[in-house]
Amino acid sequence: MSQPEVYSLAQTPITSHAFNGDRTQVAVSLSSKDVQIFARQGHDWQATETLSEHDKIITAIDWAPNTNRIVTSSQDRNAYVWQQTVDPQTGHMVWKPTLVLLRINRAATYVKWSPNEDKFAVASGARAIAICSFDPEGDWWVSRLLKKPIRSTVLSVDWHPNNVLLAAGSADMKARVFSAYIKDVDKRPAASVWGEKLPFNTVCGEYTSPSGGWVHTVGFSPSGDVLAFASHDSTITIVYPGGPAIYSIRSNTLPLVTLTWTSEDSIVAAGHDCQPYVFRGNEAGWELVGSLDDTNAAKSSGGNRPGLGNASPIGRLNSTAFQAFRNADQRGVANSPGQSTGSGESELFTVHQNTITNVRAYDGAPGTVTRVSTSGVDGKLVVWDVNSVSPIVSLSSKMGGLHLK
Repeated sequence: MSQPEVYSLAQTPITSHAFNGDRTQVAVSLSSKDVQIFARQGHDWQATETLSEHDKIITAIDWAPNTNRIVTSSQDRNAYVWQQTVDPQTGHMVWKPTLVLLRINRAATYVKWSPNEDKFAVASGARAIAICSFDPEGDWWVSRLLKKPIRSTVLSVDWHPNNVLLAAGSADMKARVFSAYIKDVDKRPAASVWGEKLPFNTVCGEYTSPSGGWVHTVGFSPSGDVLAFASHDSTITIVYPGGPAIYSIRSNTLPLVTLTWTSEDSIVAAGHDCQPYVFRGNEAGWELVGSLDDTNAAKSSGGNRPGLGNASPIGRLNSTAFQAFRNADQRGVANSPGQSTGSGESELFTVHQNTITNVRAYDGAPGTVTRVSTSGVDGKLVVWDVNSVSPIVSLSSKMGGLHLK
């Protein structure tokens, strides 16, 4: 089983990350108003440039691989498109920002380039999604708003491969599929399982979270015929509109907040449980098959996992309270209030030590992704092999050795 590539980019949370086309550079938001661009140098990443234009924390970044343009969204209600141009004074290539006319009065929460890279979608807290395209006459980016029937903050968006349909997940506990057709930009799309006539703001599908949780993330399958979304009730839902069939998988993990399709029958999703999970299935059903993070690696090898110290295999349960209970059970030792339980008390037995905020395809074409990348609140960037799936060990088996006396 191949080991993940782990890079500690910062000691601060990574809100979002996006790679360029050849994966030699990565743009990250370190929970600040600036974008840091890191370049690969050997087996490490070095900060090379800082993009400064926003006034508040950047919420999302997307890097178009073919046109080499970066788009950023921020809590300052703005979005910028960054493009490399030659500085007339120095002759060097610099990133030049172009302001986007969003017309929203709340924070921009997420941004995503369309597959053709000729427009992008900006989610917001204004109960609207801005569909932005370039106006050559004004030499700026203008937007049209998707509003109805959104009732709360839009948390994530994802484009259909046809460059017209857009999926959106929001805090009103709904996942929706909209038409974002712009006459002067798009060609008339072919009929699909989502419909035939698709004027702007047509709602092609609306799906509710199984237990009423915020929909954190949405994603179309490589073919565009299947929709997946994860919500705050610790469920992931897969929708087949042509069936029609809907499968909801409820897990005992903490909520998932980000997902990506690796093939037509496989999804990698991650979130507050600090490890990327793999779901597989088809129209007959879906299931959770394992994790890309082998949480038993150090225990089975008899040593410490690289970079993780002497951590407990309990994962999220490795808290001070759990350590005190385990010490009292196994060693008859009771910790006094405020007494330390050891140097590894706050470490998890996972690669990521805090919430994973972003998972993206890293290597392979759509539908045949072989590696994915994740970033998290712990400041780490990790590259995983999607074929290295470890079975999930239940909590009951982990606690099998504990006895009450």
